[in-house]
Amino acid sequence: MIDTPTTFRDLALSLIRELGIARARDFKAAGIPLTYLKRMTDSGDLVRLARGLYQDPERVGEHVAHDLAEAARLVPNGVVSLLSALRHHELTTQLPHAVWMTIPQKARVPNARGIRLEIVRASGDVLMSGIEHIQVEGVQVPIFNVAKTVTDCFKHRRHVGEDVAIEALRDALRQQKTTASDLLKYAAINRVTERIEPYLRAMQ
Repeated sequence: MIDTPTTFRDLALSLIRELGIARARDFKAAGIPLTYLKRMTDSGDLVRLARGLYQDPERVGEHVAHDLAEAARLVPNGVVSLLSALRHHELTTQLPHAVWMTIPQKARVPNARGIRLEIVRASGDVLMSGIEHIQVEGVQVPIFNVAKTVTDCFKHRRHVGEDVAIEALRDALRQQKTTASDLLKYAAINRVTERIEPYLRAMQ
């Protein structure tokens, strides 16, 4: 049976509703000719966010964390981290100028258009521990949990500022979003235990 344009459209709509944000390769893998993407963008069935990146128009702007969803689709092997994770966990008043992501040491940095990325690299437990998933605009976004994020900020204090790391630590404890034991667990993974312990003692 030969697919009709209507079938291709239905397939594309089903895919974009499932993923929230989809890459051109996702449509191609589903057997949808890429020529239909322009037609569907022109008709308003899809919104083109950047080259090769499309979104369900009903979900555009529905969440303040839209950039996190877009970054997660652009960098499928990355984890939202540092200032962006702090912002999500409501542990900073800063508005990051870019989406901060941690990626594997040898991973290629994508050519992101329309969204700014700040990339740090990690491997082993530093990369794989403390990951949780949130859903933003239909996209599963990997993000480091509170304790991992705070200790990451101490590890990368030259990038984010030690004052930001200390404030995040203080707020995380005061708001009971994590515990001293969890912080020490991830501090050990990040090899920043000696730097964090004095602050922990002072704040408890």
